[in-house]
Amino acid sequence: MASSKHGSSVKDDDTYEALRDDGASKEKAARIANAQANDSQKPSRKGGKAQPYEDWSKDELYERAQELDIDGRSDMTKGELIEALRNN
Repeated sequence: MASSKHGSSVKDDDTYEALRDDGASKEKAARIANAQANDSQKPSRKGGKAQPYEDWSKDELYERAQELDIDGRSDMTKGELIEALRNN
């Protein structure tokens, strides 16, 4: 059920609020809340078969950060790129 509190784009206000309280961005909280509200999606189930970021090369991490338009990526170390990708 959508609430007027967050607009019609957020389908599960309780989940949205819990995620925001835990520090998730508005976009991420809305994406997860809407996935949980959709019976055809299984957001708690483990996702794809991608290797952990630690197994990626720095160039691969940089390319992914570029795709996601992460600011400051050109000055980041491999560890910083991993952190930025995980927190995006």
